[in-house]
Amino acid sequence: MTNTPIIRLEDIRKSYIMGKQALPVLKGVSLDIFKNEYVALMGPSGSGKSTLMNILGCLDSPTAGKYILNGQDVSKMPDDDLADVRNIEIGFVFQQFNLLPRLTALENVALPLVYAGVPKKLRQERAMEVLKKVNLEDRSHHKPNELSGGQAQRVAIARALINNPSLILADEPTGNLDTKTSIEIMDIFTQIQSTGNTVVLVTHEEDIANYAYRIVRLRDGIIESDRQQTSAAMSH
Repeated sequence: MTNTPIIRLEDIRKSYIMGKQALPVLKGVSLDIFKNEYVALMGPSGSGKSTLMNILGCLDSPTAGKYILNGQDVSKMPDDDLADVRNIEIGFVFQQFNLLPRLTALENVALPLVYAGVPKKLRQERAMEVLKKVNLEDRSHHKPNELSGGQAQRVAIARALINNPSLILADEPTGNLDTKTSIEIMDIFTQIQSTGNTVVLVTHEEDIANYAYRIVRLRDGIIESDRQQTSAAMSH
């Protein structure tokens, strides 16, 4: 691990205006996450974890405080610049998979490269490479409705990896999956992290959080605890 954090949050605050009142959701969150860490964000609903996830993913900006992502201050960036940062730096994996139904697995995975202007042949080669990483190359020409939930989530993970992002953000990635499939998906995240990626996982499930090496718990908009996991919890 290097000494410079890939994510540095300094006193991040976020309020939403409700009528004439400001409703504070994040009340001063400071957090460093380093390259190749595997961190789970946990907290009851209303704790601010979704808001924090959106700020980490550059989908939302803080009301106050500083967010440095990979050496860039993104806290005050205009939306267009934030979109570029998202496309280059961050790979997202959502609970709902968010795959386009008319595209094959390969085309879904290659999609971020279309936006990046990569030529077609190169896109397909790269998409095939990442599908191999998630053991799905034999399903490359299947549409999402021809895939199981676990396979669809693996396609979504491959899509998140395609740009070699600095950070993989996974929001309840096993929320729609049965236990056996959840274990398979979490094993893939462990593999991804072991090859050098930084993974941040948002979950409310303890057994899923236990895959991470570090658990940050939020409550009422502040960090309640931040601890490294013992190896016992990690040996699944």
